[in-house]
Order: sequence, then structure tokens, then C-alpha cells
Amino acid sequence: MARIEHVTVTPVAFRDPPLLNAMGVHEPWCQRNIVELRIEGGTVGLGETYGDEAILRCLRNAAPRLVGLHVLDLNGLGARVRDAVAEIAIEDPESSARTSKATLTPRIFGAFEVACWDAFGRHTNTPVCDLLGGRVRERIPFAAYLFYKFERHRFDPTAPDDPWGEALTPEGVVDQAKRMVELHGFRALKLKAGVLEPEAEIEAIRALRGAFPNAPLRIDPNGAWHVHTTLRLLPQMEGLLEYLEDPTLGIPGMAVIQAATKMPLATNMCVVAFDHLPPGIAQGAVRIVLSDHHYWGGLAASRELARICATWGLGLSMHSNSHLGISLAAMAHLAAATPNLTYDCDTHYPWLEDDLIVGGKLAIRDGSVALPQGPGLGVELDQAALARMHQDYQDCGLRKRDDASEMRKYQPDWSSRRPRL
Repeated sequence: MARIEHVTVTPVAFRDPPLLNAMGVHEPWCQRNIVELRIEGGTVGLGETYGDEAILRCLRNAAPRLVGLHVLDLNGLGARVRDAVAEIAIEDPESSARTSKATLTPRIFGAFEVACWDAFGRHTNTPVCDLLGGRVRERIPFAAYLFYKFERHRFDPTAPDDPWGEALTPEGVVDQAKRMVELHGFRALKLKAGVLEPEAEIEAIRALRGAFPNAPLRIDPNGAWHVHTTLRLLPQMEGLLEYLEDPTLGIPGMAVIQAATKMPLATNMCVVAFDHLPPGIAQGAVRIVLSDHHYWGGLAASRELARICATWGLGLSMHSNSHLGISLAAMAHLAAATPNLTYDCDTHYPWLEDDLIVGGKLAIRDGSVALPQGPGLGVELDQAALARMHQDYQDCGLRKRDDASEMRKYQPDWSSRRPRL
């Protein structure tokens, strides 16, 4: 048998650089939650998800209810997670896409579901990608994730020197890209936008094209641009970008823009759940969906999303937030088992200085990650690193990501209202 015996959830924190985005700037510490799920015989599966305190409460409320379930009883897992989440009162439920009532349950389910696949894979000596249908690739291509950024965290006296330095100009962005490519061999380049005036950000894209004539380029304003702004700028971007990601908010606005250009629009904002697919497809809002197993409800749900995208002729890539190696391993196994995931995936992983998996960070070489070898996800948890990062969580005092408040330390009148440009 392979029934669940015990589930442990451990909040951790790790250093995060001052990366700028439409919502503000990353805080000095990023929080994540680590799941350890033990089944009969002592095999342990791993999961990782967002670190917001509301998610931690839901995870801990659900964890003891999973005891006794077969590790692949995903329907039973879903029912128990739904009951556990329903009991948790979420303050200000619309304040975060990670903790809104509409999106919370799949996020909690997904954290446990990945750990279940990992445990079952270890139990049967089978890699997760083979449990998901078999691998179609051994290496997973990723794109360089470029950010405007401050030189260092000015308001945290404990923050170490940031080796990446400042990037607030086209020249700074190009220098950052050159270092990313030199270190990791990335082929595609993505710029997080919605920070400066749109014309300045397009200038940075032009500078990237000059420095990297053959690289697929992407820009992501995170919904900061008005529809009329985007329509005005489309002629400058057509022929320059591989795709334009979430220039504005919402399916209707995205549909207006997509109707005006042959350039594909991509999203991880307006189509982020299965009930968003019918209106998104009907209105022709996007041509590429950026999947993310953390919020689509795990690995099996992400494979279902891939099938829907294939049926409707939508392109598929993979979204990223700040994450650790357990998540990267899960992303790699999912991508390895998804034939129509044909765009280089996103990842924040190069910005990570430390990890809590045995052997340290997974390597990104030639712009790709080799599928971790071994059963399950192919990574092991370093218990000493887990304890250290849990202590960092206790000490840092941050319990909910708040880029806007951090930005107001630098710019007191900052507003993260979107669209605003």
C-alpha cells in the first residue's frame, strides 16, 4: 500500500534582490512553504508553493486530513483540501491573486499533489515525468528573466551586496542580459516591464535586439499599460517581439489588442483558471497561455490545460515566480512530459543565491535544465538548509509579499494601481 502517514509544512525565507515590477519592488526576503509528505514504508515526497501566511494556514489545516488517503487518490485529496480551505477565514481575500477565494483551493491542492506524485514516483522507482505520460525531452529550455532593479536593498541594513548591481537604463538591461547569457547560455530573453514609461521600456527591447540579433524577445508589463497605450505602441513592437505578455488587464482589453495585431499575446494574468478559458478563447484574447502548476492545481491539471491548448490551437509556455529547487524540478518534469510546450519557460531561479536541495542549485547550462535523474522529482531535501531557511523565515518577520509597501520606502507616493501607463 502507499497511504499517506504524515504531512509536514515548513515555511522558509530566502534572500531576494530588489527587482522592480508593476506592483513595486521585491522585498529583501521571499517566503515559500515546503511540504514533506510521508507514505507507508517511510518514503517522503516533496512539494513547494507560495509563502503567504494565509496559504500557510490553509496548508496546515489540510495536512492532517490527508492521513490515510492513498497517495494517488487525487479526488479524495481535492475533497479534503476544499473542506480545509473553506474553514479558513481569509482577511482581505481579494488583496492577492494567491489568496483570493476563487484561486486559493487549487494553489493548496497543487502543493500537496506535487508531493504525492514525488512520493509515488519514489515508491515505484519511477520519475514523475514518466508517471505523467512519458518524457518528450531530456532538457528543458528556459528564458533569461530580466528586470529593472535597484543596486541593493537600501532599507535593510543586513542585506548583502547585490552582485548584479543597478539596471534602470537600456544599457543596464543589456549588461544584465549579457551576464545572464554568459552564466547560463540563455537563447530567449524576457524583460519585466510596467516600471518605466512604455517608450523607455521598448527602447530597452531595441537595445537587446542590437546586442542579441537572433534571440527571441518578450516583454511583460504585468497589466500596467492602458489599452490605448498598447494600441499606440503596437507598430513599434511588431516584428521585434516573439510575444507580448499581459500588456493590459482583463480578457476584454486583451481581446481588443489581440484583434489589432498579428503578434501573439501571452498571459498568466487574464487566463489563470479553467473557467477563464471559455471567455478567453471565445473573445480571442490570447494566443499563448503561460501555465503554472502552482496555481492551476498541480501537475495533472497542467497536463489537462496543455491538452485544451492543443485542441484550440493555443501556444503554451510556463510562468514563474520566485522559487526554490523543488519547484524547478517539478516544472522540469511537467515540461518534459508536455509535448506542446514549445516556448522557452520562465524562471526566476538565476536570481536565487541559495537553495535547500542536496547538492545546491540545479544547473542551467546552454539555456536549459537537465531533467533531474532518479525516481520522483529527482531532488532531495537538505534538512540543515531547511532548518536555516526556516529560521530566516522566523527572523525576517515578513508574512505576505507586499511589493507596493516596499516600493513606498523608496518613493512615498508610489501607487501600484493598474493600468496606469
